[in-house]
Amino acid sequence: MADNERRVDAVVLDWGGVLTVSVPAFIQDWLTRENIDRDRYSATMRAWMGRDAAPDNPVHRLETGELAADEFEALLAAELTTLDGREIAAQGLLRRMFGSATPDPAMVDLVRTVRDTGVTTVLLSNSWGEGYPEDLLLELFDTIVISGRIGLRKPDPRIFTHTLDLIGLPAHRCVFLDDAPVNVEGARAVGLHAHRHTDADSSRAVLADLLGHDLLGATL
Repeated sequence: MADNERRVDAVVLDWGGVLTVSVPAFIQDWLTRENIDRDRYSATMRAWMGRDAAPDNPVHRLETGELAADEFEALLAAELTTLDGREIAAQGLLRRMFGSATPDPAMVDLVRTVRDTGVTTVLLSNSWGEGYPEDLLLELFDTIVISGRIGLRKPDPRIFTHTLDLIGLPAHRCVFLDDAPVNVEGARAVGLHAHRHTDADSSRAVLADLLGHDLLGATL
């Protein structure tokens, strides 16, 4: 196979933790700003997001749109405690939680580069309410799939097949980048090339290999 032979025709990316700064970074910032007990937060997230979490837990229901954002905020605020005994305001909790989830300039540039080559770019995100930078999404992506808008969430195989149907491509002609291992596993099970995103440089190398490194100007 020639070095510059394209092996995929679409790049599918998660939002939080892939196109933004890392999830641990912006969550840590929020916990510090609000003086929230980290152990209590971690225990709550394990119960709601762990592999053994009940299928009707608040995070799953939020991501599929079954639970309104304000209802989720009330449930989460009730579970959390601060180190100084202050109440945690439920209203606006998600906005504050994601307040430091700013776009990663290196990843934004990478998606721009990929799209400029004519490769289809797709956002596939599990939503915690809305709040996406819509103008930026429209600039970066040909197709946008938000879990709460369609009632499906990663790693449900149906959200991957729904996305493939939208873009009209078979799974083996698409690559998926996500920071959550369970979502990467779900995409692979459907037949997509799938890789765990850790940083812009490693994701650039993955895409360079699949798209042809000359297209991205990357050295492998």
